[in-house]
Amino acid sequence: MSEAVIAQEFPYMTDLEAGKDYYWCSCGKSSKQPLCDGSHKGSDFTPVKFQVDKAKSYALCGCKRNDGQPFCNGAHNRL
Repeated sequence: MSEAVIAQEFPYMTDLEAGKDYYWCSCGKSSKQPLCDGSHKGSDFTPVKFQVDKAKSYALCGCKRNDGQPFCNGAHNRL
């Protein structure tokens, strides 16, 4: 599998609504970071579908080095 593009070296603080479907960009090429805009088409990447239980601001991964999860786990600190 190809390596994702590093969209930015820190998380995206993103306001999310409870119960809504979101699609996190796993390839790093989306112009709507951190969410998918379809730029992965024709690649090995697929967006990660997720929801949150509570409406608030979440730290979503911007470096794309967190094992495919939408939420920041600090992987950007090891770049």
